[in-house]
Amino acid sequence: MFRASLAVLLVLAVGLDSSVGANPPNIVFMFADDLGWGDLGCYGHPYAKTPALDRLATEGTRFTQYYVTGVTCNPSRTGLMTGRFPARFPKYAADFGFCEHVTITALLKQRGYATGHFGKWHIGPDERDGTYGIDTVRVIGKEKYEGESVGRDDGLYSAAIEFIHENKGQPFYVNIWGHATHFPVNPPSGLVAEFKDLSVDRRDFSATMQHKFDECVKIGGNLDESMRQYLGDVFQIDRNVDRVLTALDELGLRDNTIVVFSSDHGPAPVILGSKGVRQYSNNMLGYAGPYRGGKHEQYEGGVRVPFIIRWPGHVKAGRVDSENVCSFIDWLPTLCAIAEIGEPPSQLDGEDISDIWLGADRHRKKPLFWKASSAAGTPAIREGKWKLHLGQRRKAGSELYDLSVDPSESNNIADKYTEVVCRLRKELDTWVATLPSEYEKSDKVNTSR
Repeated sequence: MFRASLAVLLVLAVGLDSSVGANPPNIVFMFADDLGWGDLGCYGHPYAKTPALDRLATEGTRFTQYYVTGVTCNPSRTGLMTGRFPARFPKYAADFGFCEHVTITALLKQRGYATGHFGKWHIGPDERDGTYGIDTVRVIGKEKYEGESVGRDDGLYSAAIEFIHENKGQPFYVNIWGHATHFPVNPPSGLVAEFKDLSVDRRDFSATMQHKFDECVKIGGNLDESMRQYLGDVFQIDRNVDRVLTALDELGLRDNTIVVFSSDHGPAPVILGSKGVRQYSNNMLGYAGPYRGGKHEQYEGGVRVPFIIRWPGHVKAGRVDSENVCSFIDWLPTLCAIAEIGEPPSQLDGEDISDIWLGADRHRKKPLFWKASSAAGTPAIREGKWKLHLGQRRKAGSELYDLSVDPSESNNIADKYTEVVCRLRKELDTWVATLPSEYEKSDKVNTSR
């Protein structure tokens, strides 16, 4: 049964009755790769075409302060699957898996859910049915285009939709983890043609995007064509999301299905390869909106992501939540509450935010931490309105930002608020002291990091 407080909240907030427990909701989780906070129309991109995702936002709630647990692909997935910060794992989970740590999929499997995973994996070496309690595992790679309008994630979305059809008579959970907009961005011409008349006006973008434009030009790229390429890849994500939503409607599953769309971290940078210009790098024009940084960085542009959730009759439609600070570290305990799993595993870093999903406003109970799985990695913390970054080996000093007035992290006020720095530094030191002193990774090169 739901914890009593949550059950009361549900009844008061959305008029639910006791039948929810007998009919737990389906969960469809669509995860983009390297998609920026500002890459969707509903998040303010001036040129993107994302009608399905924009409609999903009007039918559900769109969060503007939602965070991931890592700045590259595996750490982000590790945190949401286990409810533990990825820096806690002494063995890199992409190489060794989650070892003895329980996952949300295993818990939902025990609850009676059919579980599926389609698309990108990057959460361990065992890509087989049954891993982490996942009944059906299909690690589907980047597609070979067979038509002018087919996007690279078409096949994995098709497989996920088939799974939904096969399990429509029972509760199901499905990960649909695409490859777009990860490097390389080179969509087929049919998708790029949607933006054939696009001309980039740099004034349409925030100051934090201008350096990426500069880098694109520096390596010989054409801003108009590069933007067309990138938005073509984003457009194919939207088309596939529309296919999932249509399938749920046709099967009569809309009202009892939680649909979530998000991204694993911020947009990838434009970079040079060791032998000159990196192929397709000039197409990496993902947009983090007003936020500084992107993939590989713990600034807001690297860790703040789009998050849209729809659950008719439960999650408020048309709501934009700009107040609550939430994270994928909360994914496991929150779904445990909603699916009535009972007490979640102990020693979780996340918290149950199901009340926030359902419309409550409150301060989160636990701070958010980030740190790479390296003994030399520098940590960062978000607590309330404050964000503190520690310098490399403490030599570069600290960076403190008040995100309530400086979300772009452009004005370091560490010298002005020394007492805040001292307090947050103590919290970081306490947290870091609980982490491994050494980390183990395999020697195998993984290009998807």
